[in-house]
Formats: sequence, C-alpha cells, structure tokens
Amino acid sequence: MASAVETRSRPTAPPGAIALAGVFVAALATAQLTAAKVLAFELPFALPLTGSELALPGAALAIAVMFFASDCYAELYGKGAAQVLVNVAFVMNFLVLVLVWSTILAPAAQSSIDPDTFELVLGASTNIVAGSLIAYLVSQNLDIVVFHGIKEATDGELLWLRNIASTATSQFVDTVLFVSIAFWIVPQAVGIGPKLPGAVVVSLVVGQYLLKLLIAVLDTPFVYLVTGAIRRSEAGR
Repeated sequence: MASAVETRSRPTAPPGAIALAGVFVAALATAQLTAAKVLAFELPFALPLTGSELALPGAALAIAVMFFASDCYAELYGKGAAQVLVNVAFVMNFLVLVLVWSTILAPAAQSSIDPDTFELVLGASTNIVAGSLIAYLVSQNLDIVVFHGIKEATDGELLWLRNIASTATSQFVDTVLFVSIAFWIVPQAVGIGPKLPGAVVVSLVVGQYLLKLLIAVLDTPFVYLVTGAIRRSEAGR
C-alpha cells in the first residue's frame, strides 16, 4: 500500500519541458533527414559572396527550430537540464540512423516504393552524418554556455539579448562546421559526398547563416511568448 501511495504522489515532469524536448528532438531528427538537399532561392538583389541566389542546406529551418526550442528550455529549466537535453538528443541521432538504415537494409515487398529511391532519399551519406553530428554537438553546447553566460552577466534580464547573441554565435559555428565538413572536408579527404567548388561552399555558409540569423531575430517575441506561457501554466500546477 505504501509503495502505491508513493508512486501516485511522485512528481511528474513539467509539461512544458516535455513539449519543448519533443520539439527539439523532432527538429533534430528532421534536420538529419533533410540535410542532403541543397535549396536555392532567387533574391531581388545581390549579396556579397552569394550573388542573387541564396543557397542553403535543406536542414536550415529545422536547425533554427531546434535552437529556438533549446533556448526556451535553457531559459526555463537551467543550464544543467539544457545540457542533458542536448547530449541525450545527440545519442538519439544514432537511434534515428539505426532505425532508418535497418529499414533500408530490410527486404522490400513487390508493392514497395523502389528500394534504391528510398535509400537515396533517406540514407544519409557519411559526409552528411559526420558534418551534422560534429556541428550539432559543438554548437548546441556552445549555445547553452553563451546563453547562460549572458544571463548571469545581466542578472537574468535582457532575454532578447541572450536569445539573439547565443543563437548568432552558435549558429555561425554550426553552419561553418556542418557545411565545411559535409561538403568540403569529407569529400576532399575520403571522396565521399559531392565535392563542391569552394565558392559554392562559401555561398552555402553565407546563405544558411543569414537565414538562421534572420530567424533568431524574428523568433525572439515567440521566445518571450512561449517561456511566459509555460511559466504561468506551471506556476498554477
């Protein structure tokens, strides 16, 4: 009887933490599966290094959502909890890869989609996996350190500053690491993945970072909205 009462009275995880962790992991898995596609957007004006076409990896939006969720999580639940989320999700990357590749390698039925097409679309190549994993681990942990460094320096004030500054810093590192590893270093070193010209690699870095920086500025009101709503909800529990 005592154990049953103890089980019923055990505190549950905050709903906000579960929701933000879910968004974070969903965005991370999506980024892993969409990183290989290179997007191109025509601009009405020319930019230095990119010209009038903005090129960026397909995972750019998913990664921006991931940083948004991690900043909200760090603001609400602290540096230690955010680092746990980031590092547990890093391990989940490998689970995604195992599940995808187990499906790719399993025998296909006659009625199935073409197995080669399925592998081409979902089977992340070595260059993409290496780039995304290294970039993720470094940039996400950097984001948490910068976010909480600014929070401590401003006595918990200026949420907008730490959201933009931490994301701008860590997203730059993420972008440079991912693009250079996936589309330059690995193809050059071991011949795996598309070997893009240096100018294209630079344009990918610039295009992806500009989008992420724009999203970091635009999502700031939503960081206030989400963190405020979760605080009010959890205060009333």
